[in-house]
Amino acid sequence: QVQLVESGGGSVQAGGSLKLSCSASIYSFSSVCMGWFRQAPGKERERVATINAYSQACDADSVKGRFTIFRDNALKTLYLQMNSLTAEDAAMYYCAAGGSSTCAAGFRYWGQGTQVTVSS
Repeated sequence: QVQLVESGGGSVQAGGSLKLSCSASIYSFSSVCMGWFRQAPGKERERVATINAYSQACDADSVKGRFTIFRDNALKTLYLQMNSLTAEDAAMYYCAAGGSSTCAAGFRYWGQGTQVTVSS
């Protein structure tokens, strides 16, 4: 059974930083695409960043230069370092795991989410 458990969310002032973590109980963690998504109240879920099995990252335009996705395959953990946070970044952040090494195949498993609040 695949489980994804996010942590690291919280409340931060605008301009601050947070680091999200996602602990994954996936046998083949190193072989699958992983990603971070977010959803703010009243908005659709959006992709934040993805990283394939070759550690090639793809960031949404809205977070480029501010957020960094990376993975530790030995720990089976996915991270999202978020810097220069703005009110627009406030949302529930979800970790997701794909079913293949590339991210084009989509995401099969989802975590419960961790809340990020940004105050001005």
